[in-house]
Order: sequence, then C-alpha cells, then structure tokens
Amino acid sequence: MEAEAADGPPGGVEAALSCFSFNQDCTSLAIGTKAGYKLFSLSSVEQLDQVHGSNEIPDVYIVERLFSSSLVVVVSHTKPRQMNVYHFKKGTEICNYNYSSNILSIRLNRQRLLVCLEEAIYIHNIKDMKLLKTILDIPANPAGLCALSINHSNSYVAYPGSLTTGEIVLYDGHSLKTVCTIAAHEGTLAAITFNASGSKLASASEKGTVIRVFSVPDGRKLYEFRRGMKRYVTISSLVFSMDSQFLCASSNTETVHIFKLEHLTNSRPEEPSTWAGYMGKMFMAASNYLPAQVSDMMNQDRAFATGRLHFSGQRNICTLSTIQKLPRLLVASSDGHLYIYNLDPQDGGECVLIKTHSLLSSGTTEENKENDLRPPLPQSYAATVARPSTSSASTVPGYSEDGGALRGEVIPEHEFATGPVCLDDENEFPPIILCRGSQKGKTKQS
Repeated sequence: MEAEAADGPPGGVEAALSCFSFNQDCTSLAIGTKAGYKLFSLSSVEQLDQVHGSNEIPDVYIVERLFSSSLVVVVSHTKPRQMNVYHFKKGTEICNYNYSSNILSIRLNRQRLLVCLEEAIYIHNIKDMKLLKTILDIPANPAGLCALSINHSNSYVAYPGSLTTGEIVLYDGHSLKTVCTIAAHEGTLAAITFNASGSKLASASEKGTVIRVFSVPDGRKLYEFRRGMKRYVTISSLVFSMDSQFLCASSNTETVHIFKLEHLTNSRPEEPSTWAGYMGKMFMAASNYLPAQVSDMMNQDRAFATGRLHFSGQRNICTLSTIQKLPRLLVASSDGHLYIYNLDPQDGGECVLIKTHSLLSSGTTEENKENDLRPPLPQSYAATVARPSTSSASTVPGYSEDGGALRGEVIPEHEFATGPVCLDDENEFPPIILCRGSQKGKTKQS
C-alpha cells in the first residue's frame, strides 16, 4: 500500500516527505523524500530502526519493498517513466525499465510485479522481469488505482472498470485472464485492497461513506460498513489485518476507522428482553417496508474501533500489525510522523496513542540493525500472545529472506514460492538478471 504525500511540512525542508508505503506483511515502512528514500523496520514500538537509506536517486515518489527482502522498487520525479529495481544490501541495481507514460503506482508479490500507468497495466514475472501481459484499453486511471493479492498462489489483480461508476475488474495474474467484474459502488472508486490470502476484496468510493467487502473470485458481497453519514471524505488507504479479522480505513479526516469482520450467520442472535432490544426488533422489522437505500443504511455495520489524529487534511496511510506480541494500529502521515496506537481486539473502542516517531529524523540509522530475522509471528492479528511456529516450518535448509548469510537456517514454508528465498545469494530469488528494458512497442497486449 503506497501513497504519494501531500505538500511537505512547513519550511520546505529538502528532505520533505513525498511518499510512504508499508510492505506486504506490514513489518516495514518505506518513505520517499526530495533527497532519496528510507526503509524502516516495524519490530518495536519504542524505537524506529532505519534499515537502509539512499540519496542516489532524488525526488522519489514511489518506493516499494518486497516483504522483508533486499529488493526495493523506486521511481523518481526526475525520470517518472522509469522503474528502478535495486538490491539495497548489495548496493546494486538489478534492472530498470522505461514505459510509454508516467508510472503512477507499483504493486508486487513473490511472483508478479505490476506497473500501473494511466491507461495501461503491465504485468511482469518478478523472477526474471519478463513482461507477461499488457492490459490496455482500460478506463483512464489518473490515480493509478490498482491492487495485487500478496498471496503468490493466486496473484489476483483488481482495477477500476469504469470512469463513472464503481465497477471493479477482477483479473487472474497467473492465467492472465479476466475473472469477473463487480458492481461495487454507484460512484467512482477511491480505494481497493485484497486480504492476505486473496479471498476477499474491499472497496470504497469517492464519497467515502460506505465500504464494501466481496468474496474472491465470485464477487459476492460479504460485508457492508458505514464510515460516516455527515460528510463525504477522501479515503486514502484501506487495508485488512493479516488474519482478515479487521479492516482499517483512513481518510483526510482526523479519524481512522477499524471494522470487524464477524463470521456471517443466517440468523441474528436473540435480542435481550429490554426496551432497547424491543426497539431494535421494531426497527429491523420496519426496514423491510422502507426504500432500499434507507433499509441498506440501517443494516450497515459501524466501526468497531477508531483512532484519533490531532489533525485533518493530511495525506496518510494506515495498517494493522502485531508488534511486540500486541495488536497495533499504525498511521504514517505526510506531516512526517508515524503514529502507533494500542488496539483492544476484544472490546474495540477508541485506540490509545502510545508513540509518535519522526520519519525525517530517525534516531537509529544502523542499516543492518533490523529484526526481520526474528521467528515469524502467528497469522492471527487479534491474538495478544505471539507463539513462534515450529511445526509448520519446512525442513529445507536455505537462507533467511532478509539476512541471506545464515546458511542452514530453516525457512518457514510460506517463504517459498517455486524456490528458496535467498536474495543475498548469487542465485537470488527472484533470480533477476541484470537488464535494461523499454516497454515501448514490444508488449503482449490484451
């Protein structure tokens, strides 16, 4: 999830924040500045460790890191049509590609790399950067809105299918075929995102009042949440927790909303025999006789929890992650700060702000001081106690994804695609060869 930041902080400092993105499993934060880019580890609440920083490419407006690996993709305003892929621990450029117009967004998982232009989407095989497909004749997409499932076993792609309505095109990144179209909203789309397994797709329109969740690949509506009623807002980020129990949305307002995806049931639980319970039943019965729009509004779920920012109008992105065995809400803002909140996964309510970090003057800058080599935490976001997994680990020896020097270490099975993850070995995964490419006139078109 990546966002281009709004205007820099007052004073116009050279290192003003221009973009920011969390990696696919929300363990790392990347920021782009006028001077270059930085990568941070999100393993601690009290300390924000800078993993890497580079000033070789100025005026960065897109920076995406592949999970906790050494592969990072960068685009600069100095060459907005060129994508640069780096191995930052080796300090080498793996490859670069030029496109026919400005690059608006980039998405990647362990099998696919997507480059989104205003009127085309390029799908690359991330192992060798071979161009697999060019999706042309798409509606104008000036925001570069698209989503890629981080689950490399399906690699679903989603992008807007209309200029005037909230239609979503669901595309299979493996078979390179359109799966279906989803009539998600009446208004045009503002945000789309997959959950970690690629089995759910969430969306919001430009009004920002209603958020919907659909099943993948059939496009059936599963949930509908109401973010608010009093005002239209601009949704800036939409993200599932890693276990898909929660959905988080941030906007240009001071409130971040967290919705809980309850298990679907065919019948509602019996209301208690109280006046409130009786009135609830009356409202539910009355909704059957009201206009569809009013009835739908009454059946929409509200936020389970909220996080309050001390400002509004700033570009920001949010995520949900487990840090030091507890669930946290993280918000990175164009004001140059990362805000960390505690979240009660049982009772919800208002999240408590516990730490604020400056992203432009990080305290710890040791490039190798990163805790990404720690044992993976369980996938349950709501769990308050993390238990390192031992039974699910593969017995195949290899490299850790980020360190690359710990020969013989056991790598969890999910760290494998078609081969071991070893970005710091000569036989890298992805085994990308040095290349210089141009996507002008030599593409497989759809």
